[in-house]
Amino acid sequence: MKLKNVFSAAAMLAVVLLSSCDNQESYPTASAATQETLLTAPLTSEISAESSINSELSNPVRAVNLGVAGDFVILSKTGITSVYKSTITGNIGTSPITGAAMVVSCGEVTGSVFSVDAAGPACKTTSAAMLTAAIGDMQTAYTDAAGRSNPDFLNLGAGTIGGKTLTPGLYKWTSALNIPTDITISGSPTDVFIFQVAGTLKMSSAVRVTLAGGVQAKNIFWVVSDAVTFGTTSHFEGNILGKTGINLQTGATINGRMLAQTAVTLQMSTVTLPQ
Repeated sequence: MKLKNVFSAAAMLAVVLLSSCDNQESYPTASAATQETLLTAPLTSEISAESSINSELSNPVRAVNLGVAGDFVILSKTGITSVYKSTITGNIGTSPITGAAMVVSCGEVTGSVFSVDAAGPACKTTSAAMLTAAIGDMQTAYTDAAGRSNPDFLNLGAGTIGGKTLTPGLYKWTSALNIPTDITISGSPTDVFIFQVAGTLKMSSAVRVTLAGGVQAKNIFWVVSDAVTFGTTSHFEGNILGKTGINLQTGATINGRMLAQTAVTLQMSTVTLPQ
């Protein structure tokens, strides 16, 4: 009898143990590695999203689309003149004025010279339709850049910015802008700068614009509603979208484009298309 009771007790204990095992198998516990993945995955996603937002906020300025005008280092409506010898690297052209308004020697240009007609330098290429498109794109780019609103900096330096370091963003001056001493434009290779000037832009002789941090001249846009003048032996960086004329005095240099709705004049100057 006692032996029978022992067997009964053993049988009941076995049933309890088997039931416990079944319950554990029905609710498996995740491994340590799996738990870590589940905990960190949502956090990583949130960090990536936040980084993306911060990146957008750190450089909200959109580059100006130059269209066909971007194929030129000098483009004007009323003429290009040079006091020999200037050094021009990139394409040049005028429209709608005749090619005779390009008073430039072929030896001064490393690039193509485009004219609307048969007049102009001997090395010219006649391409009226392409020039019309380029001039149209130049005007569209000017309208776009000049119309950008909500500037990050308004009337910085009361219109005199010598000695300053300029960071990425949209700048606006409601009058003339003067650069009497060196300035630095600082940022990253992808940063965009737009400078809106409601009056003239003048840079004094021997003054330099210097780029820092990898900033690229092709991402800098100077939108000027009046005349632009660079003093002797000065150096400038960026694309100029000029409502009127652009004048480089003796020995002045620019790494950028000169896109003028009137004339461009050079005096033994160096003009280089930005890369």
